[in-house]
Amino acid sequence: MDKKDFDKRLNELFKSYEKLIMLRNEKIDDYNGIYYRYKHPILTADHAPIFWRYDLNYKTNPNLLQRFGINSTFNAGAILFNNRYLLVVRVEGWDRKSFFAVAESPNGIDQWRFWDYPITLPDTDKDETNVYDMRLTQHEDGWIYGIFCSERKDPNAPPGDLSSAIAKAGIVRTKDLIAWERLPDLKSKTQQRNVVLHPEFVNGKYALYTRPQETFIEAGSGGGIGWALIDDIENAEIRDETIIEPRVYHTIKEVKNGLGPPPIKTDKGWLQLAHGVRSCAAGLRYVLYMFMTDLKEPWKVIASPGGYFMAPKGEERVGDVSNVLFSNGWIKKDNGEVYIYYASSDTRMHVATSTVEKLVDYCLNTPADGYRTHTSVATLNKLITKNLQIMKNKKD
Repeated sequence: MDKKDFDKRLNELFKSYEKLIMLRNEKIDDYNGIYYRYKHPILTADHAPIFWRYDLNYKTNPNLLQRFGINSTFNAGAILFNNRYLLVVRVEGWDRKSFFAVAESPNGIDQWRFWDYPITLPDTDKDETNVYDMRLTQHEDGWIYGIFCSERKDPNAPPGDLSSAIAKAGIVRTKDLIAWERLPDLKSKTQQRNVVLHPEFVNGKYALYTRPQETFIEAGSGGGIGWALIDDIENAEIRDETIIEPRVYHTIKEVKNGLGPPPIKTDKGWLQLAHGVRSCAAGLRYVLYMFMTDLKEPWKVIASPGGYFMAPKGEERVGDVSNVLFSNGWIKKDNGEVYIYYASSDTRMHVATSTVEKLVDYCLNTPADGYRTHTSVATLNKLITKNLQIMKNKKD
């Protein structure tokens, strides 16, 4: 194309991009009493800046081709920092490599815009191939920590095996989300992909929620959400690890489970958001679920609502890895509102809103899973009988 057509097309791209960024989001009128979903995804591949994807120089790109393809934006850590809503987003390129980038919103719901540059992590390991799924913790020691999966090829894989990998927990910290200090990877006897730093010291030590697994994909003979105390975050090593939230047969967490974001502190205990994985005919199904742990002993589970908290719905079910919801970020506001940031099908980011009051109510007063059909029916019958009596009394 000539320079005139080039400029016209480029102008159209920027106009379309700004229209997408400024699109107002709205609650979906499908309220379950626990949270509101929203109509539009908050981040997609199309939210990546035009100047990330295109060479804007006519001389070097006269046909205005995309030079750096963005495949998806998902699995974001979240933080309210200096009254700014920020997400550290997993961005995946056409080349299948993921990187982290900060997106900012004026209200936490819409108008998300990426910062000009992605996060440049210190390159400390030449074998590290991919990084993703950062959990952000604003710790009482004054640092903001990011713990993420650091992936590399399994050096012991047999010749021709190009899929076997090893997962480690990478650790970084920052004061401004611009300059990041890389600390040594977490030392563990097993692979670790879903590690979350507790926001407070416990018995004077750093505390981690872990997810030990025997291989890169499989939890193996154990698995579940673990708990470990760390003497020194600058040389973090798991010496003793206890499973506090195990996998269970024929539940939403029978294959795998792992903590999502750092927990939210309430006067009744710590709100915990996790993902659970089960097998089905369509493959692996990822859902979100909640539980609560004790305020003074956060490794002790005090409430476990049965079943899932949120599952893929409608268009959320379709994407690069379909039938998946995943969350590693949420924000609690001073007024008690909670913004839950979740990804669908490894493709896009969404937001749901609730309150601390409702989430605590949900955790403490929703029946637990009895693990058998008979107990599920008994629980339902109890609720039906109660409600029929209420309905009868109203008629009388």
